[in-house]
Amino acid sequence: MEIFFTILILILVVSVSGVLTKMIPYRIPLPIIQIAMGALLAFPQFGLHVTFDPELFLVLLIPPLLFVDGWKTPTREFMQKGREIFILVLFLVLVTVIGIGYLIYWLMPGIELIPAFALAAVLSPTDAVALSSIVGKGRIPKQMMGILEGEALMNDASGLVALKFAVAIVMGTMIFSVTGVTLEFFKVAIGGLLAGVAVTWLYSKSLRLMSRWSGDDPATQIVFMLLLPFASYLIAEHIGVSGILAAVAAGMTISKSGVIRNAPLAMRLRADNVWGMLEFVFNGLVFIMLGLQLPGIWQVSVIEAELDPTVETWMLFTAVIVIYFALLVLRFCWLWMMKTVSRLTLKRKPLDFTFYTTRELWLASFAGVRGAITLAGVLSIPLFLPDGTPFPARYQMVFIAAGVIIFSLFMGVVSLPFLLKGMHVGDKQADANEIRAAKAAMAEVAIVSIGKMEERLSASSDEALDAEAISEVASRVAGHLRRRTAGDDEMEYNLQVEDLERRFRLTALRAERGELYHQRATRNISNETLQLLLHDLDLLEALLVEKET
Repeated sequence: MEIFFTILILILVVSVSGVLTKMIPYRIPLPIIQIAMGALLAFPQFGLHVTFDPELFLVLLIPPLLFVDGWKTPTREFMQKGREIFILVLFLVLVTVIGIGYLIYWLMPGIELIPAFALAAVLSPTDAVALSSIVGKGRIPKQMMGILEGEALMNDASGLVALKFAVAIVMGTMIFSVTGVTLEFFKVAIGGLLAGVAVTWLYSKSLRLMSRWSGDDPATQIVFMLLLPFASYLIAEHIGVSGILAAVAAGMTISKSGVIRNAPLAMRLRADNVWGMLEFVFNGLVFIMLGLQLPGIWQVSVIEAELDPTVETWMLFTAVIVIYFALLVLRFCWLWMMKTVSRLTLKRKPLDFTFYTTRELWLASFAGVRGAITLAGVLSIPLFLPDGTPFPARYQMVFIAAGVIIFSLFMGVVSLPFLLKGMHVGDKQADANEIRAAKAAMAEVAIVSIGKMEERLSASSDEALDAEAISEVASRVAGHLRRRTAGDDEMEYNLQVEDLERRFRLTALRAERGELYHQRATRNISNETLQLLLHDLDLLEALLVEKET
């Protein structure tokens, strides 16, 4: 019962944090609010204590978060920015692990070299969700944000795979050698990607059977889909490859394979909402867990620092600041080097970095904030070695990782709005024209299809309606579509007409909803009828409201 109440409290805190973000007049990133609320709950006055299981934490939270990130990543744009993303994901992560690893080893005498590499690996992933919570949606240029999101997706996997190798070496289950680790890395990485693709392919093929057996019940189909990231992760781990990359590959495959596009309507309508809610809750739980651990991390760090003659408390705080700025400068230097190399050697097809100004290079550097994956990774480090002794310097690693997360968020809040001030992000009118052109093209095709359907129905002897009724309905629908294909002179007038029609329809829908409740209150209809008709009205209103916004 205690576990049940703890889960309810954590979910309630996640929900309240979302409300507080909207209420606070200043833009404070949601992760910072969630960390603060978690730390507040851990104080003795509240006394909320959560027993932490690193392995359960990693399996429960990481696969769905990476799956959703992969699902949301546009495959075509990802491939177009593949060179830039690959350079950041593989080479920058490698440089970060080696460079920052040696810095940690030199800076903190209590951390040996391989654990220092493990900490550097867990500090390498960036967090696009935390970045969006700082700057807001649409503030960073699209081209840059596409690269940052692709990097955040893939370096989550590369960083955690590197962490896994480092931990395995410390645990004694793997022997370190450059050749052996490199070969094992590619085997585990490629195997994980193939495992994720294979599991998703099997799911997509079996979806038709599920639909046939379960009918159009979206709940059953969505539950199967909820299990997909966990299945990909666990199957990949069972066969000895990367479950992390399998979850990423599963998310990207499901967006590319057309599973959602070809799924029943009810499932498509609900899947986005369900996954959006889960992403919000799981991300929130990660940061609240960080807040809950902070008092304990602080207490253990102080005690361990007093017992460890090589470490003092001030050294931990100094290490956090030094390591963060080392990560920042290393990232800036890498981007600047890529810009220079691209300008000198890739003149026919330069990298996007070639066109970055110094201001944009600093923007991309400060945008590399750390978040949920870094926290999940460092907390997943085992508490004990196989012989029962504590994992070496684990408390220092957790303290430094937590400190870098919080400090990077704070620096993002301070620096990113300043760097974005006055920056030209995009042309809103060009975006509106693009949407308008797409709607016009869609309308032209739709008008042709309506004409063909009218001819087919008029020629059919089985149709109960007469030709006049068919022609009237076809003309009304086609007339509505023709407004979208009008020229620029008539477009403004047509948009005003559409807006007026939308307002009339919304007024009518809300009146219909009120009458439905009245009919139910007077017992003229059953509750089942009420829910069925309310669902239809909600779908129509959601469509109209979306058009209005």
